[in-house]
Amino acid sequence: MFPQLAAFTDYSLLLMRLLVGLIFADSGWNHLKDPETRGRSIGMSKAFTVLLGTGELLGGVGVALGVLTQLAAAGLILLMLGAIQKKVFVWRTGFWGDKASGWHYDLMLVMMNLVILFTNGGRFVLWK
Repeated sequence: MFPQLAAFTDYSLLLMRLLVGLIFADSGWNHLKDPETRGRSIGMSKAFTVLLGTGELLGGVGVALGVLTQLAAAGLILLMLGAIQKKVFVWRTGFWGDKASGWHYDLMLVMMNLVILFTNGGRFVLWK
């Protein structure tokens, strides 16, 4: 319908990468600031919370900057599938959840990372 918009594909992929990167880097940083308290709140050990936070922070930075973009996106997909598994089978959270805490948000991040994975993040990456 609007073929001229295809000229902006790489810009839209860059904006999506920056948003996804910001979300994951912030989440990872929050895990790393106080891993013991954060680990208790999500039912994980301090060591696992540090591992999770490091993965989110590095994956978020990688996706945002376009450094090993596909590897970073694949890693973030795995983290989010783990989060969905925890929400669905352990916490018994519904799709929408209570107070918008359902796994719909996690699923959107999986899909966004799939687009990044399949497109290698577009043309504006630092290192493929």
